[in-house]
Parts: sequence; structure tokens; C-alpha cells
Amino acid sequence: MLDYFLDQSYENLNYSIEDLNFKEFEACEFVNCDFTKCSFTAVTFIDCTFRTCNLNGSKINHVALRTVTFDNCKINDVNFSMCDKLIFEIHFKNTILDFSKFYALKMKGTTFTNCSLIAVDFMATDLTDVSFENCDLYRAEFDQAVANKANFSTSKNYTIDPKRTKLKKALFSLQYLKGLLFTHDIIVE
Repeated sequence: MLDYFLDQSYENLNYSIEDLNFKEFEACEFVNCDFTKCSFTAVTFIDCTFRTCNLNGSKINHVALRTVTFDNCKINDVNFSMCDKLIFEIHFKNTILDFSKFYALKMKGTTFTNCSLIAVDFMATDLTDVSFENCDLYRAEFDQAVANKANFSTSKNYTIDPKRTKLKKALFSLQYLKGLLFTHDIIVE
């Protein structure tokens, strides 16, 4: 049986010493909470917000993220590909997601605003209509991804092979166009 929490606010709590399992949170807000290396199993978050939280190294197993926003969080090395795929909807603002994994997820319409996405795994991910606004995508992997209509126009440091990633009607800026030409060994200045 799941523990159910509705319209609650949690502030300055440390969850890194315990696991969060078999719980459902709806319309809840987590502010300045520490989930470092916390294990989440069969947890559902619906219409929830995480602000200035640390989720570095958290283990996510069968977690449902339905309309969840992460604002000013640290989420390094988290494997989101283990999330429940039904109604998976997340948004990130001012968040560090370095070395995290979104492998093979359907992320249509997700927004990443002012995020660090260094070495993030987007392989085989559906990124249709995703907005990468002012993001650092250094060494992010897009192999076999679908990024149709994705907006990369204000982001930097991406390297995407158009032969291995679907990019129909995706937006890019002329300033960072070299990230699409790297496989051709062309120098763009």
C-alpha cells in the first residue's frame, strides 16, 4: 500500500540517509532538501516542484514523474531511464544534470532552461519539440535520438551527427553550427 501525500511542503530535510519507497506525492513542493544517493523505488510525483534540492547520485527505480519541475537543483549522475514511462513529463531550470541518463525515454516538449548537461546520455531518446535554452551540452550523446523541432538555438558545445540523429526542423544558431559539422572534419571560425 502506498503512502499518499497531497499539497505538502517539505523544507530543509535530509533524505540522503533513508530511502523513499512506495509513496505518492501530489502537488507537493520540496525546497532545499538533500536526496544525495537516496534510493527511490515505486515513488510517484504528480504536479510536484523541487527547488534548490540535491539529488546527486540518487537511484531511481520505477519512479513516476508526471508534470514535475526541477529548479536550481543538482542532479548529477542520475539514471532517469529507469522511470515509469507512462505520462513522463519533466522540466528543468537552472539545474546541473551532468552525467545523467535519459536513454530511450520519450521526452516530447520537455524544457531545459539554463542547464548544464555535460556528458548527458540522450541516446535513442525522443526529444521532439524539446527546448534547450542557454544550455551547455558538452559531450552530450545524441546517437539515434529523434530531435525533430528541438530548439538548440541558444545552447552551446553540442556535437550532433545529423546522419545518426533525426533533426527535421530543429533550430540551431549560426554561431554554434560547427557542432553539426564535426564529423566532416571541417573547420568553422
